[in-house]
Amino acid sequence: MASHRMLRVRELLKREIGEILRRELPVEQAGLITVNDVDLSGDLRNAKVFVGFLGSAEQQRTGLALLRKNRARIQNLMAKSVFLKYIPRLHFVMDDSVVRGNRVLAILAELEKTSGPPSEE
Repeated sequence: MASHRMLRVRELLKREIGEILRRELPVEQAGLITVNDVDLSGDLRNAKVFVGFLGSAEQQRTGLALLRKNRARIQNLMAKSVFLKYIPRLHFVMDDSVVRGNRVLAILAELEKTSGPPSEE
């Protein structure tokens, strides 16, 4: 179980990174980028940032490439707004959980349509 401090730091980083991405990355190139979660190492020196993309497949590839290319700049901007003893090194990972969840919901809706409402006897 994560400590209360760890949960607060994760939420702080999630909010700040999301704000930096909104300001710094062009939507036309990268699509809309959302920070879904941040996973911190125990010593708070590494952070895996799970990002989701709304846009075409090309925008998703471009967006992830831009994130990885601008990692140091994003980390530097975060260091100016977040006051921690150690600023974690960011690692961006594409999170497709929303897409998978939507696909499951669509399958369930399709199954519901084909089976129809239960008949009462």
